[in-house]
Amino acid sequence: MDQLQVVLDNIGSFVWGPFFLIPLLLGTGLYLTIRLGFLQFHKLIPALNLGIIRRRDPDTEGDISQFQALTTALAATVGTGNIVGVATAIGIGGPGALFWMWVTGLLGMASKYSEAYLAVRFRTTDEAGDKSGGPQYYLQKAIKGPFGKILALTFAIFAFIASFGIGNMTQGNSIAANVEGSWNVAPWVTGIILMVMTLLVLVGGIKSIGRVTAGFVPVMIVFYVAASLYILIVNIVDIPAAFALIFTDAFSGTAAVGGFTGSILIIAIQYGVARGMFSNESGLGSAAIAAAAAQTSHPVRQGLVSMTQTFIDTLIVVTCTGLVIITTGAWNVIDEATGEQISAALMTGEAFSHGLPGQWGHWIVTIGLIMFAFSTILGWSYYGERNVERLFGQRLVMPYRVVFSIVVFIGCTVPLSIVWSFSDVMNGLMALPNLIGLLVLSGLIARETKHYLKHDPKLVATTAEIEAFMVERPGWADWKSGNVVGSSRTHTGRTTVQHTHTSD
Repeated sequence: MDQLQVVLDNIGSFVWGPFFLIPLLLGTGLYLTIRLGFLQFHKLIPALNLGIIRRRDPDTEGDISQFQALTTALAATVGTGNIVGVATAIGIGGPGALFWMWVTGLLGMASKYSEAYLAVRFRTTDEAGDKSGGPQYYLQKAIKGPFGKILALTFAIFAFIASFGIGNMTQGNSIAANVEGSWNVAPWVTGIILMVMTLLVLVGGIKSIGRVTAGFVPVMIVFYVAASLYILIVNIVDIPAAFALIFTDAFSGTAAVGGFTGSILIIAIQYGVARGMFSNESGLGSAAIAAAAAQTSHPVRQGLVSMTQTFIDTLIVVTCTGLVIITTGAWNVIDEATGEQISAALMTGEAFSHGLPGQWGHWIVTIGLIMFAFSTILGWSYYGERNVERLFGQRLVMPYRVVFSIVVFIGCTVPLSIVWSFSDVMNGLMALPNLIGLLVLSGLIARETKHYLKHDPKLVATTAEIEAFMVERPGWADWKSGNVVGSSRTHTGRTTVQHTHTSD
């Protein structure tokens, strides 16, 4: 096991190192940002209005509303990365790592838009009538030939495996450890409760997940952000200095006391980008799977709604965590017992405990971690089942849900150092085929986005108006053919039955 740990750590260091995935992530985000005309900046407000205020496109195909698709994606991404991941980045890379998390988020909004657009544009319908989409489909449908199929299958395999790691066991373990530390509840008790709750939600499929996350996610984010804002208001005089420290250290790589002493710029960039992607999953391709289920009148509209998920996750929640850690000085606290910097697992709790009266800070971090991690379990369960459907068909979806729920219990009750390392590797390997696909398909994305926004710049067109300016557009009829029940089977070759395309 020790040897396996070393091997996984070495692979992870390479995958997430400065010469492989990090430049690919940043480069893809920057390239898409330029090709899309900095869309994430000038379309953010209309996108927020569509996804959060208006929430749905009436009389459209799909399983869940645009708002529910957004909250399902947020459920999967607003997790331990927003609490522990931020602390890890700052603890090792210094306060400047937060700046690189922002950069990853801003550029990642273009990546998130692009993968969500493609997920809806090339989605299909399985035998149960549920929408299926994401890199496991669009990489094969949009990139013709063996290359596209290899990319799609590679993503599906890595995503299926990763769903049990980063989306399941690691989250359950974080909940159990914090509940035991706060309220002395045995991990097996937490495991049973989580397993039952997960199964109850998952049995109802994406509609059940969508309903739960639509009510749950906004509350948990508001709860956590409100507590953060209280601390920041109390420490308002320290905020200017915190921002100065962030921007200065972003280009000097100063590490926390007792951390990676004398760390250089590359360390701040590496941990900022890696933990930024861990938090918002832009470029990973996972959130596109939830976007594909949305009731939307055009792929561009859901792409823009999905883009706001990265903004909320990184530019709001991650920023709140980072600023609380820096303004309270928790990033620089020394553990008296060891004489070293406190661990990332304790850093956010230390910050909130210092910033809030009594035991409130400790409780808020624990409760926040429970909500964030449980919501991640729900979101990733859906990602996993859609890849099971892609690889094996609809018949194994329900068995997957049951097994996934049982694995939650296992995650709560066993040590997981190897699982964490394995999850980092799987996440990186998931991103690779998706990022390659985004670069290959960037021309299609940019061309179709420009056409749509030329006719509906404020995202207010009705379904009939959209049909009028899209009816002769190449690919429009093909998009609607994805509404045929069983179209996912014909696409993957699991059946030779051909279905008639329809435009209703």
